[in-house]
Amino acid sequence: MRAMIRGGIVTAAMLLAVSGAQAWAADGHPILQVEVGAQIQGPVSGRLLVFAQPLAAAKAGAKDGVIESVEADPFEGKGQVAAREVGTVRAGATVEIDLDGVAAPQVFSKLQPGEYAVQAVLDQNHSYNYNGRGGGDLVSPVTTVTLPLAAGTKLVLDKVEPAYDPFKLPPEASKEAVARLAAAKPHIAAVNFVSPALSAFFGRPITMKGWVLTPPGYETGKTRYPTAYYTHGFGGSNEYLVGQATRMYDLMAKGAAPPMIWVYLDESSATGTHEFADSLNNGPWGKALTEELIPDLEKHWRMDAKAGGRFLNGHSSGGWATLWLQTRYPKVFGGTWSTSPDPSDFHDFTGVDLYAPNANVYFKPDGSLRPIARDHDKVLATLKDMVALEEVLGEYGGQFGSFDWVFSPRGPAGRPVPMFDRATGAVDPVVVAYWSQHYDIAARLKANWPALKPDLDGKVHLIVGTADTFYLDGAARKLEAVMQGLGAKTDFRYLKDKTHGDLYQVGDDRQALMKQIAWEMYAVARPGSKPPAASKP
Repeated sequence: MRAMIRGGIVTAAMLLAVSGAQAWAADGHPILQVEVGAQIQGPVSGRLLVFAQPLAAAKAGAKDGVIESVEADPFEGKGQVAAREVGTVRAGATVEIDLDGVAAPQVFSKLQPGEYAVQAVLDQNHSYNYNGRGGGDLVSPVTTVTLPLAAGTKLVLDKVEPAYDPFKLPPEASKEAVARLAAAKPHIAAVNFVSPALSAFFGRPITMKGWVLTPPGYETGKTRYPTAYYTHGFGGSNEYLVGQATRMYDLMAKGAAPPMIWVYLDESSATGTHEFADSLNNGPWGKALTEELIPDLEKHWRMDAKAGGRFLNGHSSGGWATLWLQTRYPKVFGGTWSTSPDPSDFHDFTGVDLYAPNANVYFKPDGSLRPIARDHDKVLATLKDMVALEEVLGEYGGQFGSFDWVFSPRGPAGRPVPMFDRATGAVDPVVVAYWSQHYDIAARLKANWPALKPDLDGKVHLIVGTADTFYLDGAARKLEAVMQGLGAKTDFRYLKDKTHGDLYQVGDDRQALMKQIAWEMYAVARPGSKPPAASKP
């Protein structure tokens, strides 16, 4: 999950209020004009998003009083957004957007009158729903606008967001951070593998991306190493993984983590995270990884190349992906250390029992709204609000849309059938039955345990906080109960008061759990090895 407000205020130089009359369409909706700046090169298109936040609140959350951007964040109860699709336009073109057309959490005409910080973004890649604004998106300055909207109010898209280079740190980066990246970079090699299975599924070349991180001394020796496969959570990217690799190299260089090869796998896609599941909609990602990419990597790198030397680690959606890979391909991997995984038992899908009669994603049986995020005892957002924002930000890439693309059967139009009605929250039991048969990990273990046990028993390590931000400890407890009922060897850890974001931290050490997991993996591959006392959390 992403934090959506990035601080700040800029003057209203680009705001042109040409009259005091209100800008209303014939149907009474407020209309805002957005112009493509004269300096924008070539044709542009995408989803136009207009964000607004009360000016006082935006200033209060800004660093040094400068509002650098305005977005919408259901977890902090901030922000408003309206959207429309824009076909091909060029510099100088003006697009009108109905602020009451497609908007969340409410239409703009119902906002309290007053001053707002407003910003427009043209999402050219339709990726805002997944990871926010990115390279190639067009952005306007943050502008002060008074609501009700004056006729002729205009924002100008005058800036192109630069592409992010993970190997180029910002000027404010510390000397220590620069040194860590410089030391790690020679040990980070790009993975660009064209998968035959995925290419056949899509009818065009599909490249699996990631990075291989080798330990200190790899280039001068002949030693083979245990290998850990890591994948990120929702909102992550291939670029994000460079930071993960850099931190692990630093730990290995200092002796705080054991010498291993780490493969950092990108599981992002146009529809969200593909979870390395074999899916009717996203394609055979699990098969491509286990039957194609891993064998290819093991031909080129000095890896143990056996189950007892292959391990999995991931957090959140990456936690589900690694839990799924271990239980679906138990002969391939020697263990998963999955942290705060997305729901593994659909009797508790972020608090919703999908199997209950008349199940509803938005409302509890008593009619109250279901929460999706918390800060310990404080509810931060509801499922209804979160899904409403996803619907405005676009058709692709949202968290719940991503679940449909991974888990659902394909509909007659070639798109996944939604698990629930986006307007009412009503769960479709036919779709849930498909989800259950194919992707409910607890249900799959119950149905297939005698066959799975020889290769899977004792390999599942699951760690989650008792105050997980997205209530993911609930599904973890249900999965543990199922496995205990099967007589399986289990390693489920519930870290007291830990949330989704601070699970890995002990005191000032933000990598404490990561070091512990690495040493536990290494002990499986190299029995008798122990971490140095200083590395123990």
